[in-house]
Amino acid sequence: MKIVGLSGSRVGSKTRTAMDYTLGILAAKYPEAETVLLDLADYDVQFSDGRNYLEYEGDTGYVTRTLMEADAIIIGTPIFQASIPATLKNIFDLLPVNAFRDKVVSLFVTAGSAKHYLIPELQLKPILAYMKAQLVQTFVFIEEQDFYRKEIVNDDVRLRLERLVEDTVILTETFTQIREAKEAEYDF
Repeated sequence: MKIVGLSGSRVGSKTRTAMDYTLGILAAKYPEAETVLLDLADYDVQFSDGRNYLEYEGDTGYVTRTLMEADAIIIGTPIFQASIPATLKNIFDLLPVNAFRDKVVSLFVTAGSAKHYLIPELQLKPILAYMKAQLVQTFVFIEEQDFYRKEIVNDDVRLRLERLVEDTVILTETFTQIREAKEAEYDF
């Protein structure tokens, strides 16, 4: 099982801090899972120009291919000005419409205010559903006050991230078994 952690912003540290914590949980509880971190701050990703994702080279090609090869994706994103960052939206634009078919996608969001709680529901989940993702329905919302010196200090947030990882792995295993059983029905 290949799980990609996508940290969806080029700026700030809170989303990366939460992603590092989340992937740490994944490595500790599910060491058999192959994990890859894609922090968009570490890559020079081109703007989408409508080409097939396989035609991109360099960082853009690496990021898109890694996402397409994943069984599950954990997306971490900050909320800026009541919206997802353009860097994350660009990733979605680079990928084909059915990019997340047969993939489980889970989310956590970092935000400076509780007022941004509905942004994942109203903006991010519809995009992921359109791209055919199997969504982990609950997401983790993390506020500014939950961090101190680049660490998560809220025990409830840590527990919810652990549950998010568990739900992601269980849902991925379940959908894999269902898909394999369905494919086994065919003789060719």
